Amino acid sequence: MSDEQADLVRCLRYLLPDYVREVSMFGGRALMLGDKMVVSARKDGSLLVRIDPAQYDELVAEPGVSRAEMGGEEGDESWVDQRRAREPGRSGTGALGEHRRRI
Repeated sequence: MSDEQADLVRCLRYLLPDYVREVSMFGGRALMLGDKMVVSARKDGSLLVRIDPAQYDELVAEPGVSRAEMGGEEGDESWVDQRRAREPGRSGTGALGEHRRRI
């Protein structure tokens, strides 16, 4: 795991409830709620985030958020990539901020 990915996982663990568990998945460190992946910290520092599909259009309109790519293919509207997950001055914004509000 890269230093950037490890830092991101520590931040995610702080933001999400204590009962999520961490597993290696799809080349990243995924945080699971029950048997569902909630978010994954990728090696490049980006996030793969599960969202409510009803909020897809709103979230992908934000800077740094796009339709998720998994295995070279586009995901459906329940997944987004958040490229600038740790951009200074943008705490709690984008897909991760929306996800945190729903937990």
